[in-house]
Amino acid sequence: MSNLLFDRLLAPHQGQDTLFMKTPDGLALTHGAFLDIASQMANALKEAGLKPSDRVAVQVAKSPQALALYAASVQSGIVFLPLNTAYTVNELTYFIQDSGAAMVICDPSMEAELSPIAAHQNAQVMTLDAKGGGSLTNAAQEQSTLFTPISRADDDLAALLYTSGTTGRSKGAMLSQHNLLSNAETLVETWQFTKKDHLIHALPIFHTHGLFVASNISLLAGCSLTFMAKFDLDHIIDALPHATSMMGVPTFYTRLLDDPRLNADLVQNMRLFISGSAPLLAETHIQFEQRTGHKILERYGMTETNMNTSNPYDGDRRAGTVGFPLDGVDIRITDPDTHQPLPQGEIGMIEVKGPNVFSGYWNMPEKTQEEFRDDGFFITGDLGIIDQDGYISIVGRNKDLIIAGGFNIYPKEIELILDQQSGVLESAVIGIPHADFGESVIGVLTLENSASVDLDAMLKTVGESLARFKHPRQLVVVDELPRNSMGKVQKNILRDQFKSLLD
Repeated sequence: MSNLLFDRLLAPHQGQDTLFMKTPDGLALTHGAFLDIASQMANALKEAGLKPSDRVAVQVAKSPQALALYAASVQSGIVFLPLNTAYTVNELTYFIQDSGAAMVICDPSMEAELSPIAAHQNAQVMTLDAKGGGSLTNAAQEQSTLFTPISRADDDLAALLYTSGTTGRSKGAMLSQHNLLSNAETLVETWQFTKKDHLIHALPIFHTHGLFVASNISLLAGCSLTFMAKFDLDHIIDALPHATSMMGVPTFYTRLLDDPRLNADLVQNMRLFISGSAPLLAETHIQFEQRTGHKILERYGMTETNMNTSNPYDGDRRAGTVGFPLDGVDIRITDPDTHQPLPQGEIGMIEVKGPNVFSGYWNMPEKTQEEFRDDGFFITGDLGIIDQDGYISIVGRNKDLIIAGGFNIYPKEIELILDQQSGVLESAVIGIPHADFGESVIGVLTLENSASVDLDAMLKTVGESLARFKHPRQLVVVDELPRNSMGKVQKNILRDQFKSLLD
């Protein structure tokens, strides 16, 4: 028995003096030095009594040491549980207790509050701060840089990631060694990463995108990183001339477009810009190509499945679509009510099957059974459509579907029209309670700088492109749309905010 992730991601870099990462403040780590830190951490975790399959809950700021902690967990056979740094103590209590974490690693400022929670289940607490210091680092520095990796079966758990929990209780998605490695291997090939690449890494590492896509790909390909604690426009601008690739969320690209320094000369060394985690507006896609000559490559994934689709590396990257299924991944569109496959060109539920798909939800066998078809397809909860050329587009979440007067209304269709209106920066369409129709359509808008719009005239214009039952009853303007840490608009917050708008 071996350890898939260690063997493929880490072992090839032992003792290597090639650059792995550099940070804007001047820190540089070779592959070998990074693995030395990871091995010392693995020894520290072992000395603390952690065993293979134990869960370690990690809520720490992004740093090279934080990424090394992930690598240490891989070597140790420990199940890595990364947690959003914005979570409150109440939220953390649920994750720590539900996962049965044997250790909690947090910022020193959280130690006093989390220690009693951890003690309740005999879990230990160690600390790691934004600069890489803390009790974990102190313990690790006393350890050897040699660590014998723990053997793991392909289907053994490597990570436990909790869903965002916008509706109901957050669920822990169980991801195996094979889930993570197979997806990384596919993406390296699909996006043609090699050791010659230098990736701008400004994503958080408590999420699939920054941890399992950006980091795993970099380790597998043997390329180097500019590793940033967070998105910083000046740091990104400084890094672009020396990089070959960047992974980001749509906000990264809109902020770059707002900066006059972005032009074709700045990115002449770049070969690939990737966007995900939230829908990329077609307008952003077009504007970015006009300014830089680069077409952003949009893809589609989720916590439970890693990446599912990608626009082609070579070929037409179509704005508003997420491309085709990755090699080895099967996707179908089904009727949400009958569960039967739908003809090409019809909107329905996206279901996915492949080696990337998780094994189920932690301690939720009934929920797991509900979310999988008998033939192994996972019900994503996303609504989508496959066009005549095979490109997949995401229409929205099933829970965001609006049903008014018995008619199904897909918000994306209306949002695309609203986004085209003069002065509109972005829109979010929601359904709010209506006594007669069940729900009514409301459009929530953000405006371009200094834009002045006539909302009544806009309603009339939008109405000319839509069937009457799809017409928004009202448009409202807000300063900004509520988003989660990965840039996804939180429509549940908007529905709650405007639920009494028509009363």
